Amino acid sequence: MLLIYRLGSPLVTTISIRECFVTKVQLIDGAVTTRVLVVGLAHGEGKNPSLHIESGDLVLDRKPLLAALSDLGATGKEDEIIRLPGSSIRLLVFTGLGKAQRKYPHEVLRRAAGAATRALAGNPEVSFAMPVLDLQSVNSIAEGATVAAYSFDNFRGITKSEMKAPVTSITVHTAFANSPEARGISKRASVIGQYTALVRDLVNMPPSHLNPISFVEIIRNSVADAGGEKTGLKLAVLNEKQLRTQGYGGITGVGQGSANPPRLLHISYHPKKAKQKYALVGKGITFDSGGLNLKAGLGMQAIKSDMAGAATVCAAILAIATLKLPIQIDVWAALAENMVSDTATRPGDILTIYGGKTVEVLNPDAEGRLVLADALVKAIEVGNSDGKGLKLNGIIDVATLTGTQVVALGTRTGAVMTNNEELSARFLLAAGESGDSFWPMPLPEELRPSLDSPVADLANIGEPKGGMLVAGLFLREFISGNLPWIHLDIVGPAYNEHAPHGYTPRGGTGMPLRALVRFAENNQH
Repeated sequence: MLLIYRLGSPLVTTISIRECFVTKVQLIDGAVTTRVLVVGLAHGEGKNPSLHIESGDLVLDRKPLLAALSDLGATGKEDEIIRLPGSSIRLLVFTGLGKAQRKYPHEVLRRAAGAATRALAGNPEVSFAMPVLDLQSVNSIAEGATVAAYSFDNFRGITKSEMKAPVTSITVHTAFANSPEARGISKRASVIGQYTALVRDLVNMPPSHLNPISFVEIIRNSVADAGGEKTGLKLAVLNEKQLRTQGYGGITGVGQGSANPPRLLHISYHPKKAKQKYALVGKGITFDSGGLNLKAGLGMQAIKSDMAGAATVCAAILAIATLKLPIQIDVWAALAENMVSDTATRPGDILTIYGGKTVEVLNPDAEGRLVLADALVKAIEVGNSDGKGLKLNGIIDVATLTGTQVVALGTRTGAVMTNNEELSARFLLAAGESGDSFWPMPLPEELRPSLDSPVADLANIGEPKGGMLVAGLFLREFISGNLPWIHLDIVGPAYNEHAPHGYTPRGGTGMPLRALVRFAENNQH
């Protein structure tokens, strides 16, 4: 449904997000009742590697199946999907697991389940019988399948009817189905799938429909759908006038060249029995033209993803609240549109960040760090002075911040920079468990002087070599005292411009929502 309405000025056009799309997930220990069954297929080693059918607790007549698979040239390699007609079921689907192992890594299972789910769009119900030796393996299969059950057809017109609908019901066959933890796994997988879809929808939405104002309204509706204050969630927003008068020079300076004014969105989740408290800060540039340092046209269409950090932290707090995790979370989404106009920030302008630090803007295209600076300072101020007893245990910012992140780590691995190795280690553990790929990067002190300015407290750019690290050093300037802090640069993995793979579609990926939720689960006490 297309909605066009006036919200102050200018005209705002937005489109409704899917209405609480949730994939049903269940675990059973019994006969297959769906018409489609997915099992694993692996390969041995050697010149002529043998095939291994991996159906977990479900017994299959392997001999004729292996003969048919061999005739079809099956290899068992990852991302391979082979379909065979069934007898008691309509379709038997083999998903590649790679090298045969006694215990398959959880991410291998997650990707294999996801690849099968993507390939089976158009089938409403799918069952999985894959190798599981522990509950985490069950969770990985359910999660991979659920996250892969996604499509984005909001803006299709006459071709929408040609699109195959994603799988809506997933069943995992396992002997663990009757364990006390089984219900929790089913619910968790559905929640992860639901809020990964929210991140992807926001990232995929065109800038003609997503701007700071419409972003806020979409999240406001999502907070209400998640239960709002009954769930412990509260939402507040600062508009452009409030941002200007209260001294948010970074967000105001970046957004002042656009007809769509900036916003600072704050969502809090404060359950009564929480013992830990963290802040999540997200970069929300709904479109980045580069400002007066205009970007090249090649690839600019993908820059709509420059708000992926804000989308991720907003969806993460909703997932955490829906799962009723006993941990306090405050989310801050710094939202602006970096455009070219006669009111845009100029190279050489000086902005005063919230809290008083001044920044010389040498490059208006290094804008994400400016909005994050405002949000980081505010998040720390509120986190340590809200009068409710708990002080911040740490702060994590998430941003599609620098092109040099892709140069250093490619398109599937994000960067982690920190002032606290212990906090970084805990995040990397959570990321490893969730399947989100991250790698630790340094903050070299010898690069810090390159941010010095002759006329302000610091400049917004410095040494170009190691630009990702310089950006991290810039953000560190706004972390007060010894507060543990992590900066996540996700330019590459937040948006997939290439072919789909595993559970990852083309376009918005939802990374690192799973890692943030796992971090909250691991750090409740």
